[in-house]
Amino acid sequence: MKLTELANPTRFLSYAGRLLPWLAGATALALAVGLTQAMLAPDDYQQGATVKIMFVHVPNAWLAMFVWGVMSVASLGTLVWRHPLADVAAKTAAPIGAAFTFLALVTGSLWGRPMWGTYWEWDARLTSMLVLFLMYLGLIALWRAVEDPSRAARAAAVLTLVGAINLPIIKFSVDWWNTLHQPASVMRMGGSTLDKAFLVPLLVTAIGFSLLFLTLHLAAMRNEILRRRVRSLQMMQASRAEAA
Repeated sequence: MKLTELANPTRFLSYAGRLLPWLAGATALALAVGLTQAMLAPDDYQQGATVKIMFVHVPNAWLAMFVWGVMSVASLGTLVWRHPLADVAAKTAAPIGAAFTFLALVTGSLWGRPMWGTYWEWDARLTSMLVLFLMYLGLIALWRAVEDPSRAARAAAVLTLVGAINLPIIKFSVDWWNTLHQPASVMRMGGSTLDKAFLVPLLVTAIGFSLLFLTLHLAAMRNEILRRRVRSLQMMQASRAEAA
């Protein structure tokens, strides 16, 4: 299969329909294994059982940024390459990314309460993640507010690319400023500082949540393509009715 074949919505629907059951099964398996390993992981000598929030918080935080990166690439596809499915990919990814960001903020607050003594602090990392969540909501509102799909696609693509500036701020905020949030412990120079008892379940749950994103995204893209086809048919019928 060539990637160019996916530019055809009909072929995309066919491939996605065959792939979705396998993705859903792999997602369920990875999440079941990862979360089971997370529950069986030992308590941390400092944080106790609260450290297990990490196994949900960290994958969601990673995916919150990753999804915006996916949307940024799709936005280039809309503005530069005029890919017919680029806007579909970006539009359907936004609600999923917003959900991951919301979960990252909530689990981070729950984790921060016993560690920092407060649910929220206007820390650079927390604040930049909140900004990311608000940008997701802004994009979703923009797509719903503009009736013309092509205009909405271009405006959303520009806003997405501008918002991508926030991604390095989120990533490097703990290095650039004195923050409460701990620095990177997995993706860092010199290797991970996590013990294997925590690292392995974390990586497995990260794979599970990543597969969950792929599954939800493919399903949402299929629904959006079908929705647009129905809308086009309705507009054609309305035009014929007016002409008659």
